[in-house]
Amino acid sequence: MNAFRCSDASVDRDESQIGSASRVRAYFLLECPGRWGQDILRDAQLPRGTRESLAAVARLGVKVLLIRRHGRRSQLSGVNVFAAYADPVEPWLETAVVDSFDEVARMDLSPLATGGSVGLTRTDARLACVCTHGRHDVCCAEQGRPIARTLERSHPDVTWEISHIGGDRFAGNLLLLPHGLYYGRVTADSATTVVSAYTQGRMELAHLRGRSSYPTAVQAAEWYLRNHLDDTALDSVVARSSRRDGDDWTVHLDRGRQGWQVSVRVRRVEAAQLTCRATRLNPAHAHDLVSLSQIA
Repeated sequence: MNAFRCSDASVDRDESQIGSASRVRAYFLLECPGRWGQDILRDAQLPRGTRESLAAVARLGVKVLLIRRHGRRSQLSGVNVFAAYADPVEPWLETAVVDSFDEVARMDLSPLATGGSVGLTRTDARLACVCTHGRHDVCCAEQGRPIARTLERSHPDVTWEISHIGGDRFAGNLLLLPHGLYYGRVTADSATTVVSAYTQGRMELAHLRGRSSYPTAVQAAEWYLRNHLDDTALDSVVARSSRRDGDDWTVHLDRGRQGWQVSVRVRRVEAAQLTCRATRLNPAHAHDLVSLSQIA
């Protein structure tokens, strides 16, 4: 009998991944080629003071993630760190190479929670982060490592393996920063297409889960509008407002000087085992398009 895999089960039940990105704006990434464990803030191979400092900023709402190069290769000295803020209009990325994990423990990372700089160097670079966190969920390792291997060859400068980013059942999962774009069910074959589009200022829609700076219903509304218009330019569509009435969301988006209204209904789907480690069934949600129209 084959072992249960949550990503296979999600595909078998034809689960939509539109509007499934984790809700995050602030990210802090720390290079750690060593052991990550199941929970990075508890188990990672980091000094205690560093783990405590990261846990403190995580409590402020910053998504703390560990990264490493594929094959756990690292540079001769220093530790790469990145701070990203996935603002939907003006996302930004900062980076530095620090001497040690202890230096990270001494950083004041709290401004990042509200979109403030933490004093690193601003960069126009983009990151393609592949979840390979097998100790958290085996699907992430099985699906993610072939992707990381492929991107290591095609986009070596931007590619990192990353710890758990959410949505194990949509593995292989890919996070593109600083825009906070979550991609799911990416394969080794499609990964290069997704990342190439991003580095050229475009969004590949087929595997897009959503933009993490928006609520999930707004993520879905953006996807439906872009799909309708066949518009993949990174910064061409911006959500201006949203209104919720029970399970129904009305979202106003701008595309240049054009305004659009997209109505989305959030639908509860049948409970299922959503991760490989889950010990009980949990419900999930889908986002159905109700209407889409241009407004003055």
